[in-house]
Amino acid sequence: MANARCYLAIPIVLTFWSPAVATAITAQDVNTASISSIQTEAPSANPKNPDAAIVKLEILLDRAGASPGAIDGFRGENLNKAIAGFGALQGLPVDGKPDAAVIGRLDDQIPAVQSYSITADDGKELVPNIPKDYALQAKMQHLGYTSIAEKLAERFHMSISLLKTLNPTASFTPGETISVAVPGAAKSGTVKRIEVHRKFGQVSAFAEDGSLLAVYPATIGSEESPSPSGRHKVKGVARLPTYTYNPKINFQQGRNKRILKLPSGPNNPVGTVWIDLTEPTYGIHGTPDPELIGKAGSHGCVRLTNWDVEELAGMVKPGVVVEFLD
Repeated sequence: MANARCYLAIPIVLTFWSPAVATAITAQDVNTASISSIQTEAPSANPKNPDAAIVKLEILLDRAGASPGAIDGFRGENLNKAIAGFGALQGLPVDGKPDAAVIGRLDDQIPAVQSYSITADDGKELVPNIPKDYALQAKMQHLGYTSIAEKLAERFHMSISLLKTLNPTASFTPGETISVAVPGAAKSGTVKRIEVHRKFGQVSAFAEDGSLLAVYPATIGSEESPSPSGRHKVKGVARLPTYTYNPKINFQQGRNKRILKLPSGPNNPVGTVWIDLTEPTYGIHGTPDPELIGKAGSHGCVRLTNWDVEELAGMVKPGVVVEFLD
């Protein structure tokens, strides 16, 4: 059970934000796109539409252990951080530029986008909606996905907008075949140390020999609710945690002034995983809003996409050192 200071992310800066409606791109557009000419500093040719080459680059970085967060096809800080993270993983200059050295080490033997047939199981355990009011959430049995599109977007590490852009005529019903990103299997290994870089909004996971295993974009506190400082340790891992809202510890949500216990699920305020820290009420956890990672503030904790925190949780054990760096 998560009893934390953390709260749903508060948008503060939304640069390179994905639009609600975009011109369709196809699986072939992505798979045949050239990533060798991408300039992350340059403005997008059409900032309202995802770029097929950027989609491909994001997928390849995700496969390599340098998470870009939600794959959306847009240039932005999460992409720059992922490129810099990949450079660190490969022992290359950490400058966030997709130069020839970076491109040459990204494996694109497997197509970046492939077909997927929606199954009957994909339509199970959905809920009609997720109310914003915690008192109403507390009355629910499960804070599940609200649609097949939301479930599949998260499974394949994509924004819902990109999923719909790749499949403009899809109804997202069982039996239908759609195009999805192929991000690759979760990284494995044993994490000995975690660095939380507050200034850069990134989490780095290191092996016992000091080598870098994976990097993730993160939402790390805010000016109003800063994250802790110094060194702490992992206390334990809870999967599909419930969330205890306590206005005396957390914050005031709406008119809710009493303690509420919210059920588990991917749309739980702390997502699908809670990595508990020895600093009371703080943790590393997931989110119901993966597209806001790195673009919003949280109430003190370290927030990752659900898929990133699930990967990290599979590599940590109690006692792992977590260091917060400025």
